[in-house]
Amino acid sequence: MPRRPDASAWLTLEAVPGLGPEHARRLLEAFPEADSILGANATQLAPLVGDKLARAIARGADADALQPGLDWLEQPDNHFIPLTDPRYPKRLLDLSDAPAWLYAKGDPDWLARPMVAIVGSRHASAQGARDAAAFAQALSEAGLTVVSGLAAGVDAAAHEGALRGIGSSVAVVGTGLDRVYPARNRELAHRLAAQGCIVSEFPLGTPPKAGHFPRRNRIISGLSLGVLVVEAALESGSLITARLAAEQGREVFALPGSIHSALSKGCHRLIKQGAKLVECAADLLEELGGQISCVEPASAADVETTADALLEALAVTPLAPDQLAGRLGLTVEEVSVRLLAAELEGRVARLAGGLYQRLFPY
Repeated sequence: MPRRPDASAWLTLEAVPGLGPEHARRLLEAFPEADSILGANATQLAPLVGDKLARAIARGADADALQPGLDWLEQPDNHFIPLTDPRYPKRLLDLSDAPAWLYAKGDPDWLARPMVAIVGSRHASAQGARDAAAFAQALSEAGLTVVSGLAAGVDAAAHEGALRGIGSSVAVVGTGLDRVYPARNRELAHRLAAQGCIVSEFPLGTPPKAGHFPRRNRIISGLSLGVLVVEAALESGSLITARLAAEQGREVFALPGSIHSALSKGCHRLIKQGAKLVECAADLLEELGGQISCVEPASAADVETTADALLEALAVTPLAPDQLAGRLGLTVEEVSVRLLAAELEGRVARLAGGLYQRLFPY
């Protein structure tokens, strides 16, 4: 995609040291676009940003320093989205400290979709990772987009689960988009860019620094209708995301766990503080129902018919997904999605050996 005509002006403005979101928004209230800001002199700019920043803006940036960013924007699916751009996520405009711009890799249309954040421990237990993936896939199948931070543990599991559904996933990262952190998530990042979107407010080349991740967290919560916390220790960064979500007027959900697990203590504290306890995806969807009327799941009637046929097939004896696929005329992947939804609803149980059994009410 050709770069936007004002890309050089925006990158010049972005490169000004010390020009944060607040100053940038103040400038954009007085000037319509980046090129008009750069065309102003220091005397005109000083009342808005102070003398030092005004002089830095008036000096501009070295053309050679801008070239890597311009080259990056020439690559397919790379975007620079200032808050004056129609593609800028509207939910972020609610924030008092909204980023003045976003770098995006992938399809920025995903940023306009209804989103739910799933966050949690980088050191998730096996059960926590399974729960994050299962909730993410169920929410994605309901048409929601799952947003998380591309970290190890719960974040990665949530992205993986969401990519298996129709709602896909958005990752908000604390580095420049020419880097992947942690490196082990490189392949996942490539799939997110191909099937969803990765965004950052940080310039290209920005390395992972501890202070960047709390800043990233406000974007994760800001994009979302609500935040689900899956496994969090008392000092977890996920609690920062939950606090930011509450301050931003977003819903906060938490998954309970064992009273003996340190990874449950953060979630239990959130629940004590008023977060909504959820046990299945239906709990979360019911709570958000009034806010997601624009979500259009694919073939709802067909999904219900398939669910009934799946339960009927399991009425006599436990079966494996491939056996069910053969009986229902579906792919194994399609059957796996329906089995996950039925499991979350408490209608089927997964047995040893990969078999599934129907559960009857009693």
